[in-house]
Amino acid sequence: MDEVRKQDLWEERASGAPSAAGQQAGSAELTLDAAAAAVVRELAEAGKLGPGKILVVGASTSEVAGVRIGTGGALEVAQLLLQGITQVAAEFGFHPVYQCCEHLNRSLVMERSLLESLGLREVSAVPVPGAGGSMAAAAYRSMTDPVLAETIEAHAGIDIGETLIGMHLRRVAVPFRPSLRYIGAARVNAAWSRPPLIGGERAVYRMPETSGSANCD
Repeated sequence: MDEVRKQDLWEERASGAPSAAGQQAGSAELTLDAAAAAVVRELAEAGKLGPGKILVVGASTSEVAGVRIGTGGALEVAQLLLQGITQVAAEFGFHPVYQCCEHLNRSLVMERSLLESLGLREVSAVPVPGAGGSMAAAAYRSMTDPVLAETIEAHAGIDIGETLIGMHLRRVAVPFRPSLRYIGAARVNAAWSRPPLIGGERAVYRMPETSGSANCD
């Protein structure tokens, strides 16, 4: 057993919390589609993702397979992740969109109907594993009328393999820690968002039961 794994297991025993090694072992017990579905379902429940909401997905299939990002992408891995995410999207009614890699400026794969309903700016490219990434390529091929959007302000996001999705999240992002922190060998981060709170000490953020006495005009 290498020293890093020994340290992870020691930390797990000392704290009572799952270590990175323990998390990876747990994720290995699930198929990739089941692991993706489990994480996205937790996020959907926490972030109240229902009809009309947008989930941005960033994924490195290389990292899922256990190699450095951008060095071992696999459509087979992407298709399994896509299957799990699509399953949960159908249950909750939200729209998943898929971030391309930096070679396509992190544009987003989505159905044309969604792009048009949101009034987003279209960009022209067809994502492939070598330019766009395997996850974006698999998503593009799965859609009825796929298109790329330049950017979006999504209600929530999941990042499989630390691909960085923050540029496509609404303000204010709330970090979310799913119980499963790895899918395959890739570390998972996630967030949901809320509207910014405005006002000062007299601002009210929930409907009061009785009228306040202070006047603002």
